[in-house]
Amino acid sequence: MEENQIAELLIDLWKDVQQPAIFWQVGALAVCLVLAGLITRQIKGVLRRRREANPSLAGAGEEGLRRVIFPLTALGLVVVARIILGHWHHVNLFKLAVPLLGAMAAIRLTVHALKRSFPRAGWLASFERFFATAAWIVVALQIIGVLPTVIDGLEQIGFTVGKAKINLWMLLQGALTVMVTMLVAMWAAGVLESRLMRTEGLDSNLQLVFARLSKALLLVLAVTISLPLVGIDLTALSVFGGALGVGLGLGLQKIAANYVAGFILLLDRSIRMGNLISVGTERGVVSQITTRYTVLKGMTGIESIVPNETLVGSVVQNETFTDPKVRISLPIQVSYATDLEKAMAILVEAAHHQPRVMKDPAPGAFVEAFADSGINLQLGFWIRDPAEGTLGIRSAINLEIWRRFKAEGIEIPFPQREVRILGDVAVSTKDNPPS
Repeated sequence: MEENQIAELLIDLWKDVQQPAIFWQVGALAVCLVLAGLITRQIKGVLRRRREANPSLAGAGEEGLRRVIFPLTALGLVVVARIILGHWHHVNLFKLAVPLLGAMAAIRLTVHALKRSFPRAGWLASFERFFATAAWIVVALQIIGVLPTVIDGLEQIGFTVGKAKINLWMLLQGALTVMVTMLVAMWAAGVLESRLMRTEGLDSNLQLVFARLSKALLLVLAVTISLPLVGIDLTALSVFGGALGVGLGLGLQKIAANYVAGFILLLDRSIRMGNLISVGTERGVVSQITTRYTVLKGMTGIESIVPNETLVGSVVQNETFTDPKVRISLPIQVSYATDLEKAMAILVEAAHHQPRVMKDPAPGAFVEAFADSGINLQLGFWIRDPAEGTLGIRSAINLEIWRRFKAEGIEIPFPQREVRILGDVAVSTKDNPPS
């Protein structure tokens, strides 16, 4: 709208307020808003029931839909009501409501795209308030007719870069264009990633690879589309690309190596989400694989961040690579007076009492060695869930063995030493060693 058109709209709206016909506009607008609220409630109920029936269908796309249902529904009803009511009455109030509802829908869609693109960003709440305030200010300036004057003022503030003349309005337009295209690309990448993660029959590592490649390609496409719209020649980026290549070769080689190693891990599928691995002194379950690092969650809850280059260039023990079963051995020592057959039977029975111990292969007890203080026995058994930890099952079996040994009178020996004093000669020799 031009400034004089907005001024005429406000004057006509003021005239309508002084006429009884304004009640038709207010009533029709109220009916549109109430109907939009009822429709929104019904749609939310359908979405809630669908989510309860199938929780995997719930996602950020559904959340964004719930946020924009009301303004979009109200906007559609207001447009229809303005067309119908315009045959008999003035609709200046509807002309004012349309841009307000459109601005509300645009703000909520933009914030939803930001939440999909940066789900863990702490600054998003503050930026949401700033963006909403800025958007409503622009709408208010447009309604009162001041926005064209502000744009003219920004166009007067300019400077020259080389042969190009740039002003503040061009910079704002360029920044807005780049931001919109990047947000659209990130939103599309988020939707594609959520679809890929729910795809059945596709390996989890391949899901991550396809999701990250699609996100990178969409971002590159957004840049190649937005920069020409702003007026920036893409050939000017050749210098920047050369500088970036030199930087990667000199100072960023470690970071580049980690990124390349991340894609190698995802493609060769040697390490998957949920694998129990050990690298160096770190041991834990793979809880996250990014393009730069991998997160291992230990049995104590401590998370270790391991660079991907370390996983590619080091020996990694993957306890659940092809088969999640692992064998655990418990050393037990008994005295020489013990009935070994009975003691070994007790060891096997103690293992059988634990539900985590596998029946096939069956647990077994073995005579390992004849030591100084007693006979060393070994109890070996298999479990199929090492990611749940081994300390608990070791403790439970040891406790059961101790109880059974105590009931059967089987002794667990402890080191004993005899000290003999042979006389004053030994003492004097000890106190006065020969020179």
